Amino acid sequence: MNGLNLIQITDRGDPRIAPFVGVRERDLTGGVDGRFIVEGKVPLHILLTRSRFAVESLFLCETRLEPLADILANMPEGVPVYTASQDLMDQVVGFPIHRGVLACARKGETIPLGALLSDPDARTLLMLNQISNHDNVGAAFRNAAAFGADGVILDSGSCDPLYRKSIRVSSGSTLWLPYHHGGNGVDQIAALKAAGFAIWAMTPRTEARPLSELKRPDKLAILLGAEGPGLPDALIAACEPVRIPMRADFDSVNVATAGAIALSHVFKPG
Repeated sequence: MNGLNLIQITDRGDPRIAPFVGVRERDLTGGVDGRFIVEGKVPLHILLTRSRFAVESLFLCETRLEPLADILANMPEGVPVYTASQDLMDQVVGFPIHRGVLACARKGETIPLGALLSDPDARTLLMLNQISNHDNVGAAFRNAAAFGADGVILDSGSCDPLYRKSIRVSSGSTLWLPYHHGGNGVDQIAALKAAGFAIWAMTPRTEARPLSELKRPDKLAILLGAEGPGLPDALIAACEPVRIPMRADFDSVNVATAGAIALSHVFKPG
């Protein structure tokens, strides 16, 4: 394919594809070398067209080159595109990689919380506190993107949005939606209040105000806690407690679903 830096891989020990070796084990290390792995066609397209992250290399099953031609037209010049047979790719990755599409990218610098809060276009933010499930983080980002959130704030107890599965579940939105990851909920709430944000702490507590009764403030952050324990008392007390009305014999929905309902309530299609 013209313009692509195509490199055929025939040896699973080739050092050039080291970032793609044992992908599941690599997931567990959290990308300590500053790299992360993107899997699948949709996330790859976003990585190459909308992402703020620099792509370092691709590793593709050789049969995927032609179907991905339109996407690969966006590849930066000179970036290596490694290709291999399906069998060899499976051996390198460590499991059957049916999608046959992997990319390695660089994390770069974390967006400071102050920079996110000072953005004049940031009027709706989603906050995740102690969300350690990668599916929930990915789904929360996908909902934030769908319902017009301008960014996401995660405390240090929440998992990495650039974990491979989080990226995939988010439909690639973790690659372009601005986010800050680090710190703790108490300090984040204080910073949000100082920046003029109202904060809705989502909780099933009966004394919380029903979401349906609330009108959105000018600047709003929606705070979600972990499945099971929910938000700590101190964080709820520091915010406006808000509940989603539901039937009396059922107390809660999945955390990402709760975020979707709350964001939908304040979303204004533009």
